[in-house]
Amino acid sequence: MRRSLTDDQRRDWLRLARTETIGAVAFDQLIARHGDAGKALEALPALARRAGRAAPLGTPSPAHIEAELEAGRRLGARLIACVEPGFPHLLAVLDPPPPLIWALGRAELLERPGIAIVGARIASAAGQRFARDLARDLGAAGRLVVSGMARGIDAAAHEGSLATGAVAVLGGGVGDVYPPENRGLYERLAVEGCVVSECPPSYRAQARDFPRRNRIISGLSRAVVVVEAELKSGSLITARLAAEQGRDVLAVPGSPLDPRSRGTNNLLRQGAAICEGADDVLRLLDTLPGLGESERDPPAPFADEPSRALRDQLEGLLSPTPVTRDELVRVTGAPVGEVMAALLELSLAGRAELMPGGLVVSG
Repeated sequence: MRRSLTDDQRRDWLRLARTETIGAVAFDQLIARHGDAGKALEALPALARRAGRAAPLGTPSPAHIEAELEAGRRLGARLIACVEPGFPHLLAVLDPPPPLIWALGRAELLERPGIAIVGARIASAAGQRFARDLARDLGAAGRLVVSGMARGIDAAAHEGSLATGAVAVLGGGVGDVYPPENRGLYERLAVEGCVVSECPPSYRAQARDFPRRNRIISGLSRAVVVVEAELKSGSLITARLAAEQGRDVLAVPGSPLDPRSRGTNNLLRQGAAICEGADDVLRLLDTLPGLGESERDPPAPFADEPSRALRDQLEGLLSPTPVTRDELVRVTGAPVGEVMAALLELSLAGRAELMPGGLVVSG
């Protein structure tokens, strides 16, 4: 159910989202368990202690939260929670969605389902021209184009769609321009398009932030087109995330002599649709069923207090290799609510990490 948050509620949401060890999954489960962020914040110390955490959780102070809000206001950005009307619907139905995003520019563009165009940073001239022309043609057909403002294919996609609707998702915060040579493009996107980030304003991106950015790129989109990508590429992460989210993946075929075509050609072998122009994308979209038109299912109900024995058993079952929550329920034989509650407490104590898609790894 969409609703508008009060200023105090939005501060609580932001404070909970910025708390140490709390990612999107834990945030989602805490809101489901306690009803609102303020009550979740009150419950955090006891939940973490039950799973063996001795040190207090790193929860930002109210002054720290006010500083982030003021930084966003100075930039002219808008903070939108995932339950609010202005939050992009395709992103809101992810399991789980990002708790909040900062949006700078024409935030109304986010209400349109997008098509992502991503690819190599060190892209060929032909690949950049293809991405620019594809974005222009999709924009002319009324489609929003989403990309990540990186060098190469991303920048070309933004350039081709600025006149019709362009969204850039950043690895850092709004106000952090990376790469520096894209400053002119960033300034245009911040006025003519929309710049989006899950991070605090002006936060400088680190390598670990880009997979999270890629999840938002695919989450905003009905389909993802990969133009050029080597076999080990962030663009292929975006394609994998898109498939996990139920989005369609298209790939542009390329020469087997060019390493930048190996990733896209491999996507085609794995069943991605071929993209040789905007008609291929539009034709595929015409055949897709409605996506994200209903609210997502709420998390399973929680037990009030799982046993220490169950927490210890679950921790022993975890490893760096992801395992599904359903498998942990099967192995332990415990009720779903007890397993969910125990995993949440372990994650708050830093002894487990809850991942999108129902996966869990050791902390």
